[in-house]
Amino acid sequence: MRRSPSAEGARTRPEPAPGLSVARPARHRGGRPVARRAVTVLGACLLLAACNVSTGHHNPGTDHSVATAPPPYDTYGAPKGPTVEITVTGGRVTPPPGRVEVTRGQAVRLVVTSDVADEIHVHGFDLTRRLEPGRPVTLDVVADRTGLFEVETHESGLVLTQLVIR
Repeated sequence: MRRSPSAEGARTRPEPAPGLSVARPARHRGGRPVARRAVTVLGACLLLAACNVSTGHHNPGTDHSVATAPPPYDTYGAPKGPTVEITVTGGRVTPPPGRVEVTRGQAVRLVVTSDVADEIHVHGFDLTRRLEPGRPVTLDVVADRTGLFEVETHESGLVLTQLVIR
């Protein structure tokens, strides 16, 4: 490489040989090397991320139990609907048969306890479960169709409730 002519004692920059160029750091308009700017931007992003740490555990009503509550979906992936607990004792249904309103797509959980062996059936869904005396039985119904559907016992012929799905 040749040195450019300069004044005595002044610092000089080597000139490239004819036909060659010297690699210099890329620069943007402000004159700072791009790599330095990238490091600065990265540092700012990390600082911003550190300042944005969740404070959920420090605010009232947002403790860990709320943050880790189960999602509002059942095991079938449908949004959770109502849970209906029904007891059959001495041929009587408690609470008295009524209607349970459900939005199409929700999952309804029926928990039925009987004092005698029987079978629970949900019309229109063809779902059945065997009832054993004194043992609660859980029946999940995904309300994938609209209409009025009776839930009854087969052997004793009792209407337990009706599902109204809209």
